[in-house]
Amino acid sequence: MGGIEDKLASMGVEIPKPVSPKGNYVLSVKQGNTLVLSGHIPLTPEGLIKGTLGADLSVEEGYKSARACAINILGTLKEELGTLDRVKQIVKIVGFVNCTDDFEQQPSVINGASDFFVETFGDKGKHARSAVGTNALPLGIATEVECIVEIEE
Repeated sequence: MGGIEDKLASMGVEIPKPVSPKGNYVLSVKQGNTLVLSGHIPLTPEGLIKGTLGADLSVEEGYKSARACAINILGTLKEELGTLDRVKQIVKIVGFVNCTDDFEQQPSVINGASDFFVETFGDKGKHARSAVGTNALPLGIATEVECIVEIEE
């Protein structure tokens, strides 16, 4: 294990194995020293986090869902890089929130992923971001997060 993996273990976070793509795409594409990651879902050991913010899920539950997406992103990064210590910078995340038309707290929900990346990587986890509300996500999930990462060669 590397330093980041040790830190995650001390945080009680287990890095999951990546979930296989559900369509005609790959989980990540490497371009130079950049990895572009597909959207990751909120799969936890208890199952998928499903629901709609503003209807049957609270902001706190949405925050946990976005955090779960970020943890799953780490699974893909570890698979691709061998060690999370090769992450040079989380460059950008885009977070999608399954929500009602009148829900306006998408940034608070996607903070679940942003806060996790900063807690895990420190300044290397600070990133640009978009938080987008949508009326539906695949499988009825609450959130989906995609990511662009600069890596050490």
